Amino acid sequence: MFNALVVDKDEESGKTAAAVKQIGLDDLPNAEVTVAVEYSTVNYKDGLCIGPGGGLVRNYPHIPGIDFAGTVEASGDDRYKPGDKVVLTGWHVGEAHWGGYSQKARVKADWLVPLPDGLDARQAMAVGTAGFTAMLAVMALEDHGLTTGNGPVLVTGAAGGVGSVATAILANLGYEVAGVTGRPDTAEYLTALGATQIVAREELNETTKRPLEAESWSGCVDAVGGAMLARVLGQMKYGASVSAVGLAGGAGLPATVIPFLLRGVNLLGIDSVMQPYDNRVRAWQRIAKDLPMDKLEAMIKPATLSDLPQLGADILQGQVQGRVVVDVNA
Repeated sequence: MFNALVVDKDEESGKTAAAVKQIGLDDLPNAEVTVAVEYSTVNYKDGLCIGPGGGLVRNYPHIPGIDFAGTVEASGDDRYKPGDKVVLTGWHVGEAHWGGYSQKARVKADWLVPLPDGLDARQAMAVGTAGFTAMLAVMALEDHGLTTGNGPVLVTGAAGGVGSVATAILANLGYEVAGVTGRPDTAEYLTALGATQIVAREELNETTKRPLEAESWSGCVDAVGGAMLARVLGQMKYGASVSAVGLAGGAGLPATVIPFLLRGVNLLGIDSVMQPYDNRVRAWQRIAKDLPMDKLEAMIKPATLSDLPQLGADILQGQVQGRVVVDVNA
């Protein structure tokens, strides 16, 4: 028997409740690889799945946790053997399939990636889906022409999980980074990660009637969406790109096509859930090389399985800064 955070749903009231319970190997779903989980983390989706589900959870009881890292314990697939270190993000694990908020998990071999040299399981979960997404966003900007020396790169929602890692990576690569935050108390945190400019959220979160403004940004990692993304599109330099990774400010986009037509701006959609294997490996290798570990350490907030119900509520309210690392065995 081992511990897991189990979410149950009362069919009469429709309400859910999450608590740490003991389960056995026979309770785990059928799949090729059993992993002894060492660490997980907390993302916005996790908050939804710990709580009422947000439409993501299909069946109860359920074990959330869209990310985990650990050691292969048993494998029916030749690609992995007992003792291998692995990391998992995406593939709707923790949503449709039981996830990483458990001391053991059983998943498909296709969903796993070998833990890259230079990262341990704890560091991998300090990165997690948020950091993995941030790296994909930076890679997409570079693939579309982003280079240093062409002005600042904007990061919206900079104090959040994706924004924190994106800020640290971009600064480490030699870019000027302008971090957008609605919390003045996070300015020192962002500066320590490498941001050279702090932009108040109020400066960007209102739409303007002007489809184009001064060319200010050589690139952007946007975790906010909504009115802020629409505003930022009109401030991008000629030929610059925006990597869209989130919708903390809303799913709508009250924009015009003018920035695309007159400035050749690119809007790049970043999906981390169904990302192909080869690009996953590329991103994790880049993370191990380009994310400074001292900056990563500064983002970490430790937690245990019993902390998760409260953390799930907190992240939905925007009250989680940096990266929560969950020691599932503590």
